[in-house]
Amino acid sequence: MSDRFADAAERLAGLAAAIAGWRPDEFWRATPAELATILRALGGDGGGPDAAGKNDLDRLKELFPDG
Repeated sequence: MSDRFADAAERLAGLAAAIAGWRPDEFWRATPAELATILRALGGDGGGPDAAGKNDLDRLKELFPDG
């Protein structure tokens, strides 16, 4: 996996912690679909220039097709 995936995962983990109060183990156990749902539900679209976007979530779904 590339550094880009690691960077996106780090940003998503940070968002999940800040917005939903998830701890790292909760983030890593969640499916990409669960993560996308919680971010949308809480009003976070991952906006901003460094945010993980739809392509990053689609890539996570591709890599981990359990959700």
